Amino acid sequence: RLRAGYRGHPRPRPGRRFRFDLHRHLWDARRAHELRHRSGADVPDPRDAVPFGPLPPGHPYAVDRWADESRILLRDAGRTEGSVVVRLDARRRLVLDLSGDECRPVAVSTEPAAFRTTPLLPDAATHVLPDLALLRAGAIDAGRLHPLVASALAPGHPVAPEPPPAPDTGRPHTVLCQGVPHRVALVDGVLVPLDHSPDEIRREELLAELTGTPLPCLQFVDRAHRRPDCLTGVRERLDHGDVEGALAVVENLLGPDACLRDGPLKDALEEAASRRLAHGLHRAGLRGPADRWILP
Repeated sequence: RLRAGYRGHPRPRPGRRFRFDLHRHLWDARRAHELRHRSGADVPDPRDAVPFGPLPPGHPYAVDRWADESRILLRDAGRTEGSVVVRLDARRRLVLDLSGDECRPVAVSTEPAAFRTTPLLPDAATHVLPDLALLRAGAIDAGRLHPLVASALAPGHPVAPEPPPAPDTGRPHTVLCQGVPHRVALVDGVLVPLDHSPDEIRREELLAELTGTPLPCLQFVDRAHRRPDCLTGVRERLDHGDVEGALAVVENLLGPDACLRDGPLKDALEEAASRRLAHGLHRAGLRGPADRWILP
């Protein structure tokens, strides 16, 4: 049971230009096999064909897909025929008329407000997919694309690059401690100074609580827990959804059994965990903690 004031998604109706519910092949790995056909990669470059209506040769539009994509849009609205508007740029709109198997351009208008009630072809179906445009122009090789994308746009091309070398977790870090190079490395899954005995480390930790100045080796360990040099990379991985990669970087530095200390690194990981939880609640139709609960 949820709170009485539960509200759905703040924007339950998708924006007309960004109907990703109609283009799951762009973000759902289970539909990646549709990308080749839906992007037009299975046909010659349409820009080399006869100009479509008022569009000149060399235009950046996926005109070969407009008819099928317009029918998908109309079917979603419960229709089989009618008019569809294509957003060419900030001012120009091209009106398409779909009747039977025909799709023909009707007119170009510079008054976007006149078509607010007419179905609008989403941007993802209006323009040529950037990856496909780069491949056709020879500006990129299929090996630089994501394997799922490369297998759809350039089938048969070798797209499995050699995996990067595994990180060397056995090499200790060198720290200048009291004028002498000391080693800091992973032992039993935890980052520890190797050139200080456990009793010495414990004594220095107690002294640091009083004086606030720990040994350089302990400073290195503390900094690695709170604000390591790899913090920017960890944040970038988390921002792109690569949680496993971010955790691998942290474990490679601190060890799998490390207990994180308060600081920016811990905050970044907790924020990512909170985002995943919020996403799961949203997908389940929940909205998180309630302001007030519905009593039985």
